[in-house]
Amino acid sequence: MKHSTSTHTIIIIGGVAGGASAAARARRHSESTHIILLERGPDVSFANCGLPYHIGGEITDRAELNVQTPQSLRDLLNLDVRTLTEAISIDRANKTVVVRDLSSGEENTLAYDQLILSPGARPLVPAMPGIDDPRIMTLRNLQDTDRIKAAAASAHQVLVIGGGFIGLEMAEQLNHLGKSVTLIERNPQVLPLLDKPMVRPLEKALETQGVHLIFSDGIAGFEASPSSLHAILQSGKKLAADLVILSIGVTPENTLAKNAGLELGARGHIVTNQWQQTNDPDIYAVGDACETYDPIFQTPVAIALAGPANRQGRTAADHIFMGERAIPYPGSIGTAIVRVFHTTAGITGWSEKRLQQASLPYQTVTVNAASHASYYPGAETVTLKLLWNPENGRILGAQAVGKDGVDKRLDVIATAIRGNLTINDLAHLELAYAPPFGSAKDVINIAGFAACNIRDGFLLPISGIAEAGAQIVDVRPAESAARQPIPGAINIPLTQLRKRLDELDRSLPVYTICQMGKTSYFAARILSNHGFIAHSILGGAHHQL
Repeated sequence: MKHSTSTHTIIIIGGVAGGASAAARARRHSESTHIILLERGPDVSFANCGLPYHIGGEITDRAELNVQTPQSLRDLLNLDVRTLTEAISIDRANKTVVVRDLSSGEENTLAYDQLILSPGARPLVPAMPGIDDPRIMTLRNLQDTDRIKAAAASAHQVLVIGGGFIGLEMAEQLNHLGKSVTLIERNPQVLPLLDKPMVRPLEKALETQGVHLIFSDGIAGFEASPSSLHAILQSGKKLAADLVILSIGVTPENTLAKNAGLELGARGHIVTNQWQQTNDPDIYAVGDACETYDPIFQTPVAIALAGPANRQGRTAADHIFMGERAIPYPGSIGTAIVRVFHTTAGITGWSEKRLQQASLPYQTVTVNAASHASYYPGAETVTLKLLWNPENGRILGAQAVGKDGVDKRLDVIATAIRGNLTINDLAHLELAYAPPFGSAKDVINIAGFAACNIRDGFLLPISGIAEAGAQIVDVRPAESAARQPIPGAINIPLTQLRKRLDELDRSLPVYTICQMGKTSYFAARILSNHGFIAHSILGGAHHQL
């Protein structure tokens, strides 16, 4: 490989996950390469995903968030680490970068053989009245963490604007600190990436802990004075606050790339190929600022997560030294998870709403099962929603929610997606089983069984009570039906169903429902075998009510 300088030089702009991983991998390839790591801030490698938990006190020692310090990277990897140094411009023709020392203001020009861009993404801060008030804060780095932690110490009323992953974590952690927290989300649900029924347990957890939720209402501006701060919502509602956390999304740091003429995607992310190269073969991009592709449908995608950023950094460094012998980056499917108090929810792959928006074919099923053997103490319900391609059975995505075991199931299905597995494969996955850990038929197997039943015509699913017709049959025991009645349903317990068929109108479809979804399937099969057109309402009352 040809290099333009006597000493092979790689410049990496931005640290944290992508940049630091690229630097570490590059050093393992070569001891002689000059690796310059530029970071605009004072910290070059910190655990940004852990920042909310330090604010809330779960991570007590701030130093634990510094994965590596500039000095430790110098000592461990022999890197030329330059913090408080901002890259100003890129000269692609001469392969140089102009940098500015933020302490002295001095500017210098650095030459490179390869350049890796890892500038990340910055929180969205929309232009609106009052947005510059210092009591309105965003969370990106350790300095933001310090400011929020200090402000929260004397704050009582806190507004969290945005119900995504960071917004939920901040609402939880500020609630832990005893603050009065209001969460505002312009969509009709928290976690808009997930389908609405799957996030209701999170919303219940927030409400139970005293977090006030406002949906379908966005922020219009702020009214501020030295003694007061009010958020003005688009509905006209006015809310007082001592502290506001703005968490409405991120936008890629693309100024350097744009000014250098690098190709940008529709949302401003730096376009890369399978080795993280931009349209300039000597410039790579990794992390939150870059666009890669979705391996399921081969569509462009930008995923702002630490896992993809780390692996993209490795890919870029490998390609610099190995060329096309390097393992290509296989794309991102967006596996993500969040904990809200004692409830956890997550997603991998495509959601139903996203598939609908893209007009792509899919089928779906929602099942419930215990996180481990139900007879062993501590079992909790896991609700799993599975989506697959009706043409070939390939898994397209999944969502899960519950108090235990959600991460395990998402990880298995993320692996299944990566391996192009089908619903047939899920039905017969051999997963670890002992009563404290799982069940002989795991919820993943059950989802596979249910999906195969739908494909084979054994199960005619209905996704919700609202979609059912007039003849709804609640097959739970009478005491359960009385305790949690289902509007419009008649109660015929499963054990009595065969003896009470004459109570049903054979000329109309029957929609069966139970608590968890399993018994209603059994009931639908009984009815189908007796000549009824029977549908099972997916997820049961546990998911519907």
